[in-house]
Amino acid sequence: MFRPPLTVVIPTYNALRYLPACLSAIQKQLGPNDEIILVDNRSRERAGAWVRAHFPTVRVVELPYNTGFAGGVNAGIAATHTDLILLVNDDALVEPRCIDALWTALHTYPQAGWAAGVLTFSRRPQIVASAGICFHANGIAIDRAIGMTVAQLPSRPHPIFGASGGLALIRRAMLDDVGRFADFFSYLEDADLAWRARLRGWECVLAPAARARHVYSATAGMFSPLKQRLLGRNRIRVLIRCLPTPLLLACLPAILFYDTLAVAYAGLRQQPDTLAGRLMALAEWPQLLHQRRYIQMRRTVPVHELARWIEPPPGPIATWQMQLRLAQLVG
Repeated sequence: MFRPPLTVVIPTYNALRYLPACLSAIQKQLGPNDEIILVDNRSRERAGAWVRAHFPTVRVVELPYNTGFAGGVNAGIAATHTDLILLVNDDALVEPRCIDALWTALHTYPQAGWAAGVLTFSRRPQIVASAGICFHANGIAIDRAIGMTVAQLPSRPHPIFGASGGLALIRRAMLDDVGRFADFFSYLEDADLAWRARLRGWECVLAPAARARHVYSATAGMFSPLKQRLLGRNRIRVLIRCLPTPLLLACLPAILFYDTLAVAYAGLRQQPDTLAGRLMALAEWPQLLHQRRYIQMRRTVPVHELARWIEPPPGPIATWQMQLRLAQLVG
């Protein structure tokens, strides 16, 4: 099956220890017309200079300051010319035939704008860290199938809500239509893109055979204050920007219940960043409403079709148990 040329975009920030394995694994799967673009987010390790010396075929884009995952990816996309763009985390190690599996899934679903791969835990490659993302009625976008075994996943490609930015093959046509990643710095920019794609009728397909071993939360740390602040802020941004009014109203009780518990729990644990992030987003209210009007004005899909992608939220105990399980898997 003929595959058009693609460009691999890898944003990096202080992850030089992962790059040799990451780049070597990807290069083994590329064709003569494919390319890799590494975006150096002003790494203290000067990753760009190291890559130029050791991987001379990789094109390096060096940014003047750290723009986060979203800014790094957008800078890489701006430098591409191919119709297919593959996003790979700098701390991910693609397994054999990963790229072929992503293309096969995307080619099988012409209506899909992007294909999601399966990220597994680097030390437990039989356990799924992400099989795309799903969206719950409490406003939480989380990794699909996290904690499941790879063997439990369906064997064939199938539609899902959206792809994780850590491993996704994207059609340029979709990005031309819905726009690139929102300026969220890091976290939930893929959920925001998934909603904007859904609003415009673009599907997403999971490629179960496309796998990469991933060092979970290697950049900011699993429970770091920065991550908690960005998650809190970006969660509110996604809800205000992307959910059509009928869906937002229907989900509002579950959203408020979740946020009340999350902020109260963070207060007990003396983690002010959980609340601070939400307050940061609310301070952006005028700008977010302006963005919302534009995004919702372009919606082409009926609300009832969008509603089927909103799943019932897990209870507080199940959520807490999942956090404990995740901490155990990360090690």
